[in-house]
Amino acid sequence: MSDVLIDNIKKIKAHIGIIGLGYVGIPLALRFLEKGFKVTGFDVDKKKIEALKNGFSYIKHINLDIIVKAYKEDKFVPTDNFKKLSEPDCLIICVPTPLTDKLDPDLTFVQQTAEMIAGRLRPGQLIALESTTYPGTTDEILLPMFENTGLKAGKDFFLIFSPEREDPGNANFNTRTTPKVVGGVTKECRKVGEALYNSVIDKVVVVSSTRVAEMTKLLENIFRSVNIALVNELKILCDRMEINLWEVIKAASTKPFGFTPFYPGPGLGGHCIPIDPFYLAWKAKEYNFATRFIELAGEINTSMPSFVVNKIQDALNNKEKSLKGSRILILGVAYKKNVDDDRESPAYHIIDLLQKKGAVILYNDPFVPQLKKSRKHNFGLSSMDLTTDLLSGVDAAIIVTDHSAYDYNFICMHAPIVVDTRNATDGLEEIYREKIVRA
Repeated sequence: MSDVLIDNIKKIKAHIGIIGLGYVGIPLALRFLEKGFKVTGFDVDKKKIEALKNGFSYIKHINLDIIVKAYKEDKFVPTDNFKKLSEPDCLIICVPTPLTDKLDPDLTFVQQTAEMIAGRLRPGQLIALESTTYPGTTDEILLPMFENTGLKAGKDFFLIFSPEREDPGNANFNTRTTPKVVGGVTKECRKVGEALYNSVIDKVVVVSSTRVAEMTKLLENIFRSVNIALVNELKILCDRMEINLWEVIKAASTKPFGFTPFYPGPGLGGHCIPIDPFYLAWKAKEYNFATRFIELAGEINTSMPSFVVNKIQDALNNKEKSLKGSRILILGVAYKKNVDDDRESPAYHIIDLLQKKGAVILYNDPFVPQLKKSRKHNFGLSSMDLTTDLLSGVDAAIIVTDHSAYDYNFICMHAPIVVDTRNATDGLEEIYREKIVRA
């Protein structure tokens, strides 16, 4: 049965189903469509389905021309009808894996998706999980659920884990050029998974199991989390020592070996780095193991918004102003520059802390016109035009996200205080020495 599916994949006759049409699912759908596959996209959000049918991109940096053309030719079908899960030959799960309020893994979306697939699973299908999770999820949760149908993995159906590696706004790598890690619950599963991704990805890296693939994704992001925590801690120390850490990093980066530059910021954002380390820390408890290094990095990174707020408060105090009642302009709420992705953005935590201290918050972000409601926050704010009047009318402007669209000289010229969390004002310190505060 695996040979039949592999042959259909190689001949581009396989029907691809992608569950979850967000920052991971849409680029993946585009790649399969580029290669000529028929794709059905599943999502519970009816607004997304209608937007795709009308050719509207709800992710600003993604062009939907290929999807519009494929939809007209019946090669792409967006739907919220999960009864159609039996139709595709290959199902790829790209649903969110958030944390609970207690920082435990929340696999609700994965489990609900798996239950719907299990109810319609048919012989010959491949199921690929791409959602980031702890080692053991695929073979401990998905595998028993699917085999309870009476079908056998590696014989009747095929189950793999292949972690997503999307980086919104990255101009150097895209879905095709980013190597893909694939692990299967059996050798046959692995073989089919390798064939699937080989059809659309330049390089596929095959590993021995789904657990190895799951751990690979966590290592990638824990590596970044720990190193970012290191420079964030050094930022606090360098602030007290009156040393410019960005200049230090720039100098250290001239070493051609043994050093990789990481940069401090106002806190971690995005769906991966602030969340993934806690998945492994939670799973490690089953093995009576404390991930002290990982948890310490998490503590440092989550404390950075408080550090930024303290720097704002100090800057206002130096001007004989109280934070309470001050008008604070947040510049950038996306978690990284030049994208509209505001998931887990440190800007939200900074705004929350400032409001609790009585500050009046305004914001501007050319990519995020309104602050979205989340489980923790509902600020109800809209982006304001970045004008001379706006900048001169606030007590401080805070650069949280260093979008390329910002004219930092213009900002420094008109704002009374500029708190810079991203080194965006590098080169302007001599001109605006009395205004710029590093945080």
